[in-house]
Amino acid sequence: MSRGGPLRLRFVTSATTRTTLPPTGGEIAIVGRSNVGKSSLLNALANQKGLAHVSKTPGRTQLINLFESAEGGAVIDLPGYGYAAAPGRVRATWPAMIEGYLTEREELRMVLVLVDGEIGPTKLDLQMLAWLDSHGVSRTIVATKHDKVASSKRPKRKAELAEGCGVAPGDVAWTSASKNVGIDHLRGLIRGWLADVAPPKP
Repeated sequence: MSRGGPLRLRFVTSATTRTTLPPTGGEIAIVGRSNVGKSSLLNALANQKGLAHVSKTPGRTQLINLFESAEGGAVIDLPGYGYAAAPGRVRATWPAMIEGYLTEREELRMVLVLVDGEIGPTKLDLQMLAWLDSHGVSRTIVATKHDKVASSKRPKRKAELAEGCGVAPGDVAWTSASKNVGIDHLRGLIRGWLADVAPPKP
């Protein structure tokens, strides 16, 4: 297994339910508000600008998207919660789609809950964290947009964000997809969670 460098991810499939996803041996899921930067983070982890679609309109991810890792396992991009430019009938299916995956997908190892580092945790973020905890789902908080926080304000913001999420500052992984801050650290965490998963067969 590679110990450094970009995650070698490739898009495999989109699905409306966990039952139609292929087996992977182990998965890391990414959740967050629609404009928190999920696609940008995925692209940064893989160092592939076009891997996940980045839109100026929040909410373009409307399905469960599976990205296979050449090192073993997969990264799952789930639809963003909150504002979304999707039809109401589509948004209405998201709770069951997301909750079904998070509570019943056997391959799930860890959920990365993305929180906007510039504004801190929102009510929706806290609801997601509480829901995951109530269902016994392992999760790690990833703060995005590190570069949007003025350097003089970062120590205070990091402390406030962690406190708002109910965790220690050291338990939050701070990242900036555009400035490549914290990306190597997060890659290392993901590799650790998937360390025992065999690479896919050629």
